[in-house]
Amino acid sequence: MRKGILCGILMGSTALATMSPAYADSAEPIKIVENNWTSQLVLSRITGALLEKAGYNVEYKPADNQLQFVAIGNGDMHVQVEVWEGTHRTSFQRQLDAGRMIDAGSHDAVTREDWWYPAYMEKTCPGLPDYEALNKCAEAFATPETAPKGRYLGGPIDWEKPDPERIEALGMDFEVVNAGQASTLWAELDAAYRREEPIVLFNWTPNWVEARYDGKFIEFPEHDAKCETDPSWGTNPELTHDCGNPRAGWLKKGVWSGMEEEWPGAYEIIQNVNFTNEHIAQAAAMVDVDGLKPEEAAEQWIKENENVWNAWLN
Repeated sequence: MRKGILCGILMGSTALATMSPAYADSAEPIKIVENNWTSQLVLSRITGALLEKAGYNVEYKPADNQLQFVAIGNGDMHVQVEVWEGTHRTSFQRQLDAGRMIDAGSHDAVTREDWWYPAYMEKTCPGLPDYEALNKCAEAFATPETAPKGRYLGGPIDWEKPDPERIEALGMDFEVVNAGQASTLWAELDAAYRREEPIVLFNWTPNWVEARYDGKFIEFPEHDAKCETDPSWGTNPELTHDCGNPRAGWLKKGVWSGMEEEWPGAYEIIQNVNFTNEHIAQAAAMVDVDGLKPEEAAEQWIKENENVWNAWLN
């Protein structure tokens, strides 16, 4: 990798001076993936803005949550800033094994994605957060479309979570209803929370939700990779997915395998980009709580965190 690619960047008091495009490795645009959840949209815009400061051309490309990895592997897109262990591990690893993508490093952020409930539900369901306690009061979560089974409000269907398989493997009296978009999750949570009504839904961390609503993740049997492939593992000897998601998952950056050769300086920047749980929660809250657009939130985050991203570009 060519070193010193960023030597022309000048540090200003409030922002970096834009690097001359002559220093950029290729004039072709770097295509950054955009997905359908808030933090990913904001982090993509932050990363893109920093690449532009370094003289690169950037484009943003919407993509399906799973098919994006094939597109990146093909070189049709180039950068994914939020690869979640709980959702993307299999699709990402498939491209890594084929030599079509590169693992560009992990963020400091520690992730978790799973069923989540407001703390007031512990009055209705003694024994929470244990999943068996939840199942004993499943009917309390029932809606007209799921009764007598409880309703679990899952994320958008393209997030492809194995919740139906988990429900079957663990013998739970619940039915999955998928939200059309991430904002639906928060709208339903807010409505239920204000009235202290029963709700159990998909949530994740880092996210702004945990700072605004008191609640906990359901504790399923602890995750193991064998849980997803080996029926003999776990409490149900006949079925897979009799476990929860990882409780301390990684969050990675993934790039097209040709990026290091075509844009070595940009590849180095992507490796340096490193968001914490606090950074990501702050970025998401600017949109979901404060009402900014993702590109506005990115601009605001960059203004407020110059000491953080300066190190990534230095």
